[in-house]
Amino acid sequence: MTETTHWLSEPEQHAWRSFVRMQERLAGRLGRRVQAESGLSVADYGVLVHLTEAPEGRLRVLELARVVEWEKSRMSHHVNRMAKRGLVVREDCPADARVALVCVTAAGREALATAAPCHVEAVRHLFIDPLSPAELAMLAQVSNRILEELDKGCD
Repeated sequence: MTETTHWLSEPEQHAWRSFVRMQERLAGRLGRRVQAESGLSVADYGVLVHLTEAPEGRLRVLELARVVEWEKSRMSHHVNRMAKRGLVVREDCPADARVALVCVTAAGREALATAAPCHVEAVRHLFIDPLSPAELAMLAQVSNRILEELDKGCD
């Protein structure tokens, strides 16, 4: 069985590459600003946001890895680094001894609270302000459509 590759047209390739460049530059600038102001990396910030939004501030390692789209080993290593800094702790799951939970600490909540104003200011400056309300609505619509396709699980 042979398949032919359906190459991107010039407009499709331009749209894809522009999106990738924008996402890389936006993540880089946002990350540098937040790190300089708070000492948290973008990865730290994302993990802490997910944990603080979770019931009781804890998630299973695998669940946390899934929501941030990381491999389990990457999440385990990152959680270990965050634990050394006192931002999170690992706990055994009372319902299943084979499962590890990641729990945000008071220091992790404080670090997130310190970083959040800088993060929001940077998001507003780099992402929200350059767009009109109509462009922002269209971007949200397009993003949601792509997220729906990703949620279908067809990797």
